[in-house]
Amino acid sequence: MPDLRFDNRVAVITGGGRGLGRAHALLLASRGCKIVVNDPGVSMAGDATDEGPAEALAAEIRAMGGEAVANTDSVATPEGGKAIIQSALDAFGRIDILIHSAGNVRRGSLCELAYEDFAAVLDVHLKGAYHVVREAFPHMMAQNYGRIVLTSSINGLYGKSDNVTYSICKAGFMGLSNTAAIEGQNNNVKSNLIVPAAVTRMSDGIDTSKFPPMTPEQVAPMVGYLCHEDCAATGEMYVAMGGRLARAWVAENEGLYRPEWSLEDVAAQIEAIRTGGEELAFPPVPDGQLEHLVHGFGMIGKAQQGDVLI
Repeated sequence: MPDLRFDNRVAVITGGGRGLGRAHALLLASRGCKIVVNDPGVSMAGDATDEGPAEALAAEIRAMGGEAVANTDSVATPEGGKAIIQSALDAFGRIDILIHSAGNVRRGSLCELAYEDFAAVLDVHLKGAYHVVREAFPHMMAQNYGRIVLTSSINGLYGKSDNVTYSICKAGFMGLSNTAAIEGQNNNVKSNLIVPAAVTRMSDGIDTSKFPPMTPEQVAPMVGYLCHEDCAATGEMYVAMGGRLARAWVAENEGLYRPEWSLEDVAAQIEAIRTGGEELAFPPVPDGQLEHLVHGFGMIGKAQQGDVLI
């Protein structure tokens, strides 16, 4: 098949100076995309440093013949989110692609995590995602084109000890991405989650000595596809880890219907409630929440017609 290119497209990549964001930026730039590298150059805890990864990467892209500008605003505030998206409009006149890869880590258990650490991670990950999506989305809708990729995590899908805020934020991306996918479906604006695993700065403190090769560059092609105009997926989640690519989704089982339940009824039927019936999955687009409700209404209707589901 022909090369998938991004000529005349403009991408904003938050946290783009290092790690996963850097890999995404280099791949898209190599395929003709104009890049806004957003990275304030902070430590993994979010503290200021003297580093300048955004300008360093933007200069590297320009040196290889691409077009890129650096932005050092923080995603953690509405003003920062607006300035990040505005930098794309000022430099290139439009925004087509938004990849939210900015992140920080402040670990701690539910018993011990300080509220200020909770807030610091929430501001960058979850609020940060909203701040940039909120500013980019109207432009994408107006031009009838946009691609959004939010960086979730297996911690968001399955949780993680001593990393509660990170898990909360990464799970929260599901609601934001799905809403963007639903609202953008008639304007060719698509939004998806990437669920990556790679050894980066965020792996500091974790013993990775027995891990197989897990590089950001192994994640970037999946992200690149989700950013491309040929991508048909929206409202979906894709896993990328060390060469493995897969789709993840939310599922439920058929369960049971009774017009009334007592506490004892629930206890007696708990295994069937947990595992009974076929597996169901309702894609967010075009309207998964409505399909969920309609399916439940159908179970009620069958029971009312005498086909009692017990």
